[in-house]
Amino acid sequence: MVTVTKTTDAWRADGQTTQGKEQPANIERRARQSDTRPAKPDKQEKQAKRKDRPPKVKYPNPTPRLSVSQKALKELRLVAVAYSAVEREFFPTEEAYHAEKEVESRAAQVLQVMERIGIPGRLYSADEYLLTNLLVDRPDLVLNLVDTLRGRDGLQASIPGALELLGIPYTGARMRGLVIGNDRNLVKQILKANDIPTPDYQYIKRSGTKVNPDLGLPLIVKLNEGGGSVGIDDEAVKETLEGAQKQVDELINTYKVPVIVERFIVGPEITVVVFEDRRRRHVFLGQKTFGVRPDGKYEFTSLASYDAPDSYHYAPVQDQELVKRIEQCVTKVFKVLHSKDYSKYDIRVDEKTGTPYFTDCNANTAFGPSLGLPFTEVAETLYGVKFEKVLEALLSRYARKIKARRAEPRT
Repeated sequence: MVTVTKTTDAWRADGQTTQGKEQPANIERRARQSDTRPAKPDKQEKQAKRKDRPPKVKYPNPTPRLSVSQKALKELRLVAVAYSAVEREFFPTEEAYHAEKEVESRAAQVLQVMERIGIPGRLYSADEYLLTNLLVDRPDLVLNLVDTLRGRDGLQASIPGALELLGIPYTGARMRGLVIGNDRNLVKQILKANDIPTPDYQYIKRSGTKVNPDLGLPLIVKLNEGGGSVGIDDEAVKETLEGAQKQVDELINTYKVPVIVERFIVGPEITVVVFEDRRRRHVFLGQKTFGVRPDGKYEFTSLASYDAPDSYHYAPVQDQELVKRIEQCVTKVFKVLHSKDYSKYDIRVDEKTGTPYFTDCNANTAFGPSLGLPFTEVAETLYGVKFEKVLEALLSRYARKIKARRAEPRT
C-alpha cells in the first residue's frame, strides 16, 4: 500500500512561508500602502513642530479635572441667561447703580461662551416680563445671574421662587440659600452657631443707635444686604467710635437698610471659591496681594479701588496648614448656608493669632468669564480652570437630569 502525503506551505502573518516565500497578494498590498501612506516626519520636522507649540502654562496649584458630559450637553435645546433689570431709579446712589449695571455685559459674555461651546441660549432681563417670556419659550434651564430685583438684594430670592412655581430648573442657590446669603446678620448668627470663626459684630437697624464700645477697634461698617463693596469707601475702616457712629448713621439714612458694625481683622485676606460639578465639590483659594491701601494704612477692598488696575492681585496661599483648616471650614459653611453650585467667601486671617475669620459669604457670586471677577480669577490664574470648562461642568450637571426627566413616561 502506497501512502501519498499532501504538503502545503505554512503562511506566516508577515506574508512569508515557512520556506521564505511571500504571498503575491501581500506584495501588491504593500506597494499600494507605500504609495498612499504619508512619509514619516524626520527629526528636524518634529523639532520644528515642538517649537511652534505654545509653551505649557504651569499653575501654582494642581489643575482639577471637572466632570463634563458632551453627550448630555447636546440634549440642551435652550438655556436662558437671566440677569438683573437695572434702572437708575431703582438704586439710592450712583455707585450702587453702576455696581449692578455690569451684570448686563457679564450676561452677554456668558452667552457668548455658551454659543462658542455649542449651547443654544438667550438673554432674559429680570423685569416684569420675565415670567411671561419664560412661559412662552420654555427653556430647559435658567442660568440665574440675577443679583437684585428692582434694586433690592433682599428680593433676589424671588427669582428661584418664581422658577420653582414654573417648574423650570435653574442654577445657583435655592430660595433658602439666597435669603440667608443676603442677610449678613443671619449669616453671622449661623456661623457662630456652627463654631465657624467670624468677627464680633453689632446689628443696627436705626440711625442714632450707639455703637457698642466692647467691640474694640478698629471697626468696619457694612450694609446688612448688598454686594460688590457697595457702601465700603476708602475710609471704611474706623479707628474711633465716633467715626464708626458717623458711618452707621450715613449708611442707614442713605440706603434705608440696617448695617453691620464689625471688628476689623488686621491681617492677610483670602478669597475662597467653591464649585460643585456632578462628582465633587472643588475648593480654590487665593490670597489677595494689595497694591493699593485705600486709606493709606489698612489693606481692604473699597468700591473705588475696583477701578485701580493695581489695587490687588491673587497669589497662592503658602501656609498649607492654613489651607487645610480653611478647606475644612468652608466645606461646612457651604452646607450650613445652603449654598449650591458655586459661591465665594472672604476670609481675613488675624496677624496675631492666625485665626481665619469669615467676613463675607456670597451664595451666587458674580459668575462670568472676565478675570476681573474673583471666582474666575482665582480658579483660572491659580489653578488653570478656565471659565469655559466651569460652564460646561455646570450645565452638564443639569443636562443629565433634564435628559433623564425627558425619558420618564408621561402620566
